[in-house]
Amino acid sequence: MTATEAPPAPPGPPAPPAAGPDGIPLHKVSRRKRLVPYWLLLPGILWLLVFFALPLVYQASTSVQTGSLEAGFEVTWHVQTYWDALQEYWPQFVRSLLYAGTATILCLLLGYPLAYLIAFKAGRWRNLVLVLVIAPFFTSFLIRTLAWKTILSDGGPVVGVLNSLHLLDVTSWLGWTEGDRVLATPMAVVCGLTYNFLPFMILPLYTSLERIDGRLHEAAGDLYARPLTTFRKVTFPLSLPGVVSGTLLTFIPASGDYVNAELLGSTDTKMIGSVIQTQFLRVLDYPTAAALSFILMAVVLLMVTFYIRRAGTEELL
Repeated sequence: MTATEAPPAPPGPPAPPAAGPDGIPLHKVSRRKRLVPYWLLLPGILWLLVFFALPLVYQASTSVQTGSLEAGFEVTWHVQTYWDALQEYWPQFVRSLLYAGTATILCLLLGYPLAYLIAFKAGRWRNLVLVLVIAPFFTSFLIRTLAWKTILSDGGPVVGVLNSLHLLDVTSWLGWTEGDRVLATPMAVVCGLTYNFLPFMILPLYTSLERIDGRLHEAAGDLYARPLTTFRKVTFPLSLPGVVSGTLLTFIPASGDYVNAELLGSTDTKMIGSVIQTQFLRVLDYPTAAALSFILMAVVLLMVTFYIRRAGTEELL
């Protein structure tokens, strides 16, 4: 060191970490921000844990139990219950999927035109029509289903119109009705399912259609596309997320429904939901009922997964 050079200054204390307006260090603030979404999800996670996951585990343990109501049930890992239940009640499984699939297709055929009209043609009447769509939800599910017993009664106007049009001859040939009778037939059950779950189809369809930019229709018209071509090339592809959502919201609850089959059907139209309800509340065979529930859940889950993958909508994947 020369005489003209100053000695190096001693190291000072480290600089304090950067802080926010409230004096909290910035690294702690960023950590809090990262944790906020998880804190917001906590109530929902706890709800699912208590009212979904735990009952699911309990049902799984019930399905592998053996015993009786008098002697008690104990877990013996008797997996044969699943195979026995499937062998005995496979017709009800097939019937449930058939009825639910038919009702879903009918809901789509009826709901899409109505959702289209609400989204593009209703104008200032849109809110009123939407209220009319959801108005049935203000009435009990049971009362709505019982009303269909009157609508489809043997001496009612519906049966009279179907008879005059000779449509009952066709449905009888298909096995959906019996002679001049509609009530207590598969057609009555499907009608009840279609009516009760139709709003679950209309609302997702309307939401999806309402998002479509009207300028796309104008552009298609400028390119000399006919209305049918515009619908096929523009409207329907853009509404596929609503179609997928609506079909899922309709098919899943319809496949496990038992109220419509009990009130509008007969012993020949029993769905798997009716069997599960009977096993739980009347026969008191809890392992079989739990096994049937898990089989139904697994079948529906596989079908839904395959359907979503085939549909290929990014909003649902």
